[in-house]
Amino acid sequence: MKVRRILLTGAGGIGGTNFIRSLHLAEDQNNERLFIVGTDYNIYYIEFPDTNLKFRTPKHSDPKFIPTLIKFIKENKLEFLHPHPSSEAKVVSENRKQLKSLGVMLYLPRHEDIMPDKLYIHQKLNSSGVPLPKTMLVKSIQDVDDAFMELNSPLWIRSIKGAGGRLSLKVNSSKEAKLWIKLNVMQGRAKLNEFILQEYLPRKDLAFDSLWFRGKLITSYARERLEYPFKHISLSGITGTPSVAKILHNDRVNSVGISAVKALNPKPHGFYSVDLKEDVNGNPKVTEVDGKWHTTAPLWGYAFAKAYNKTSYNIAYSYLTLGYGENLVEELPKTDLFPEEHYLIRQMDSGIILKSKENFWRIA
Repeated sequence: MKVRRILLTGAGGIGGTNFIRSLHLAEDQNNERLFIVGTDYNIYYIEFPDTNLKFRTPKHSDPKFIPTLIKFIKENKLEFLHPHPSSEAKVVSENRKQLKSLGVMLYLPRHEDIMPDKLYIHQKLNSSGVPLPKTMLVKSIQDVDDAFMELNSPLWIRSIKGAGGRLSLKVNSSKEAKLWIKLNVMQGRAKLNEFILQEYLPRKDLAFDSLWFRGKLITSYARERLEYPFKHISLSGITGTPSVAKILHNDRVNSVGISAVKALNPKPHGFYSVDLKEDVNGNPKVTEVDGKWHTTAPLWGYAFAKAYNKTSYNIAYSYLTLGYGENLVEELPKTDLFPEEHYLIRQMDSGIILKSKENFWRIA
């Protein structure tokens, strides 16, 4: 039996743990064997991954990060590299020539598609006519007053860098926005010119996840985020990854999501995620597009594949199969991979639940 030999970075994070869980399920359902080496920078989280071997690495910004990965690849005869966190994926993508020279397979977007700043995203998508919230870059404090005059109130302020709703807040006046900027600049979290003010989008909080191969859409799905963990201790009510979300079948969301990815890269290759919010009239507008995995993307695949005993739902396994240059056993739907009206419910230390009107599964 052929044993695939895989290196997974960020294996101790939530996304990495979900990815590994998906691969182990695929082993069971397809009678396969995988040899997985997991790495993580965090001295505590490295204890989480269920891998054959696990090692700590330097931080992604350390010049020793790539040489350390190369060392693990050579010592363990690894064939495929999947860097899960965006920060590590970007560095790996930037060094892809060096890694591919070792014979290692990668299935990654180009590095400029990973963790692009919000202003870059806005410029790329706006030029392609993708629906976006009205946006103004803060270059000076005066720009805050101008934004409220032009875009009205309330507005959404956020950093142009980072994920998980970094430094985002609903602000009702220019005074509130200025105080928020001043506080974060004073405490060293951002510079003045790293903020944008955007039209406030009050309705549904949506996500679109998609898998692409050399410009061809392989499959995708959309969902609505309903609850965030510990939202009561976050000023914005957003804490990055949802604790409750449900699958959504919506042609408009699918169309906008696909357009957003293709505006970022006309020939996408790898996994791309899109964040959207609905405006007051229910029109979805893109707030972010990125060549990364949403934290729960592999978990959705794991949950559905386990609940319905259907490997084609396992999107992490589909990704691995394509990354190895192999054909999928069956062609996947281009959109709406998962059946609608299924809820994924999760919270710290309480496990994971998949629920529909008719069924209930305790997934993990």
